Order: sequence, then structure tokens, then C-alpha cells
Amino acid sequence: MKSQKIAIKNPTGLHLRPAGNLCREAMKFKSKVTFDYDGNIANAKSVLSVLGACIKSGDEITLICEGEDEEEALTYLIEYINNGLGE
Repeated sequence: MKSQKIAIKNPTGLHLRPAGNLCREAMKFKSKVTFDYDGNIANAKSVLSVLGACIKSGDEITLICEGEDEEEALTYLIEYINNGLGE
């Protein structure tokens, strides 16, 4: 298991478009990809789960990757989040 804290920089947080983008990118990996926000675990491969977490701009999440490509997944997704989630 690999994990890392990261702040969401998008001005609107994880609304529908960036949530969908995050899910699409997370699904490219075989590893289980989740994140912890305020004690709640959300499945990063599920748009409804990501939206349900109600992540706003500036909120800090802990991205967690578990599986055979966990290091690659974590590195890629952290960079993707830092670069604005495709927005």
C-alpha cells in the first residue's frame, strides 16, 4: 500500500468534470485506488463516490493505492491532481 497527502487545487473542487477525469485516470490502473477525506474513504474509480466526498478547493485528501502497480498509480495520479485534473 502506498499513500500520499495532497491538496485539491481546482477552484471548484471535485465537481462533476474533474471527478470524472480522476475516475477515468484511476481506472487505467489495476490497483485499488481510494482516498481518505475527513475520516471517510471514497473509491477513486467511482464518480458517485468521488462526488459524494464533497471535496472543495483547498481540501486535503490522502490518496491510497493498493496493488501490483500501486507506485506507478500513486505517482501518476498525484501529478495529475497537481496539474489540475484535466481542467
